[in-house]
Amino acid sequence: MVDLLENFYLPFGGKLNPTNRWVQLAAIIPWDKVEEKYVSSFKSPAIGQKAYSARIALGSLIIKERLGLSDRETTLQIQENPYLQFFLGYTAYVDKVPFHHSLLTHFRERLGLEILAEVNDWIAQAALQAEREVEAKPKSSKRDRDDDDNDAGGLQLTMEVGDAFSIPEEPPVVAKKPRNMAKKLHVLPSTAAPTAEVMNKGTLMLDATCAPADIKYPTDLGLLNHAREILEDIIDVLHRPHVGAMEKPRTYREKARKSYLSVSKQRKASGKVIRKAIKKQLGYVGRNLRIIEALVKYTPLTELSKRHYRQLLIISELYRQQREMLEKNTHVVADRIVSIEQPHVRPMVRGKAGANVEFGAKIAASLVDGYAWIETAQWDSFNEATTLQASVEAYKQRFGYYPAVILADKIYRNRDNLNYCKTLGIRLSGPKLGRPSKEQSEVADRRQERQDAVQRNAIEGKFGEGKRKLGLGRIRARGAETSLTVIALQFLVMNLERRLRVLFLHFFRLLGFRDLRWV
Repeated sequence: MVDLLENFYLPFGGKLNPTNRWVQLAAIIPWDKVEEKYVSSFKSPAIGQKAYSARIALGSLIIKERLGLSDRETTLQIQENPYLQFFLGYTAYVDKVPFHHSLLTHFRERLGLEILAEVNDWIAQAALQAEREVEAKPKSSKRDRDDDDNDAGGLQLTMEVGDAFSIPEEPPVVAKKPRNMAKKLHVLPSTAAPTAEVMNKGTLMLDATCAPADIKYPTDLGLLNHAREILEDIIDVLHRPHVGAMEKPRTYREKARKSYLSVSKQRKASGKVIRKAIKKQLGYVGRNLRIIEALVKYTPLTELSKRHYRQLLIISELYRQQREMLEKNTHVVADRIVSIEQPHVRPMVRGKAGANVEFGAKIAASLVDGYAWIETAQWDSFNEATTLQASVEAYKQRFGYYPAVILADKIYRNRDNLNYCKTLGIRLSGPKLGRPSKEQSEVADRRQERQDAVQRNAIEGKFGEGKRKLGLGRIRARGAETSLTVIALQFLVMNLERRLRVLFLHFFRLLGFRDLRWV
């Protein structure tokens, strides 16, 4: 890494700054291990054009998420910035686009949630080990530091790349690969019976959040109107080969459009008016589906594009769901479709201020000393309390011991989890089950509960960092798998940012600032 930095060619002269953030990040990431995982994702290395390296694939995705860029803008930024090219492993500055921007979609598909989760685990474990080694060193007195500065002629702020920013070749504790981690990232608990003889260390924070997808806020009336318009386009395609030879079926599209606008433009339509409008749109959608079924006898569905064929299948299921809800007079149905373009998105009732229902993937995450892991990520809603035991077992696999304290919401404090934690000697935060008491011990417990709530704000802040800074609040990827990949990338970038902050904090402490708490 040092030779690459020294020999990096710049046509306009000069040298790269070794303390630049992208140079530091390049030394933190274990590129060789990522390359091994990345190569294993290829089906046949002898087929197709030559693949780009894992450093270019993962590095470009990190650049995109860290800077909040589009795919096209990412390639342009790489072309213009020599530090970004160094981060991707270039040996010299090249003034041209590194690859076509559409390849970023293939990079997301090839890396996937499983590989990114493992890379995140390597980086977080190595960072925690380095921080604990620094904390374990005896602190020198101010006189000793002054003597060292005088002997060295002053503190040097420049550091060799790969020195303070490198990670060990092997993590201290080899994390076993969790089972069933590819799609939903479930970490199953160990089959062995838990025992309290293992020494418990550390604090594990648990919480869940929703990563909203970039879709229009769905309404039943709007979805049916959109489905009707798509079906009208499909009818036009199927009837086109028979223009002049067959009369085109009537779809009443102008009348249906006018009926929809008369309700959607109202400031606050009543429930009765909306229900009547939904019933009308259902009639139009059902009529169009029957027309398509009749046209298929003359024009095969192979005349449709892949996009139209996929939309036809989705709309057929949407029509069934909406009709079922209308007949039963309910708003609940299994696997409810809220977006025709992204049918995998599901509604998540979160009970948050300003957004009672969010539409996206639900994530159960854990936080240890400022570093975050995704424990479970899936599109269907789930009770986060059911993930506690799997998260504790994953903690044991990563560090070799169980946590001493678990800080989590009250929803995690069910009897099953309480008995599980009691068996392992783990303290689970929150109030005791049953009626509260006024005894002195209960007062101390409530004081401890308030202190735990203050400490647990760290994981809420981590979610806020991802949603406000990195785009976790609006996932722009379209596919189900690629959306989960983007979420995993954002957690990876958050941990890299945390690592950089800790390194800079170490510099300031070397200067004598001992009480910085902004990391």
